[in-house]
Amino acid sequence: MRLAVNVDHFATIRQARKGDEPDPVFAALLAELAGAEGIVVHLRGDRRHIQERDLRLLRQVVKTKLNLEMAASEEMKKIALEVKPDVVSLVPEKREELTTEGGLNVIAGRKDLAPFIRELLRAKIKVSIFVDPDLEQIRTCRALGVPLIEINTGKYTELKPGPARERALEAVRKSARLGRKLGLEVHAGHGLDYRNVGPIVAIPEISELSIGFSIVARAAVVGVTQAVREMIALLEE
Repeated sequence: MRLAVNVDHFATIRQARKGDEPDPVFAALLAELAGAEGIVVHLRGDRRHIQERDLRLLRQVVKTKLNLEMAASEEMKKIALEVKPDVVSLVPEKREELTTEGGLNVIAGRKDLAPFIRELLRAKIKVSIFVDPDLEQIRTCRALGVPLIEINTGKYTELKPGPARERALEAVRKSARLGRKLGLEVHAGHGLDYRNVGPIVAIPEISELSIGFSIVARAAVVGVTQAVREMIALLEE
């Protein structure tokens, strides 16, 4: 299983003082050197953390894979078509939210999403959709022609050990199984940390995890290299 490191919150720390450090681009390079196989950034409409400067520099220096999370807006499509990340991950976005609160409702947005996705695919950009572990949503992702989905593990990570968390985990398992059966590449992420990642790692249909906040938090204590290596060790177990 591969690890993609989301470096958004290095930029969050930087933006708290409107300064120039820590630089998320430098953090991304350290993460790659430590073994990460992808770098993820979310360019939000309000630019609360990652800036366009970061995205453009990352496109120049990332050697593994650059995944741009973004809303399905005309502004973001224009940027993606210009910068050409390896992957565009379509996510829902609310200005007032602290972090992404759920998967994209592809059933409700199918009419508008279809031409949006086609344009990105024509530009040779791989398209992913961040989706809740809901079987009908995943079937709709497949119908829209995307080759990749990222299953939202947020509900599982928010629950304490017990029956409710087991049900949430089983929903992720079933969704991953269906995704692979439909021919999709399956990734997962949201809220994963050093304590709860194990059961997700054990799902064979999932080939990559996107993890950000917990790695950034650990890096504040032990450094980026050690934080990334510790997470990779958990994935390899």
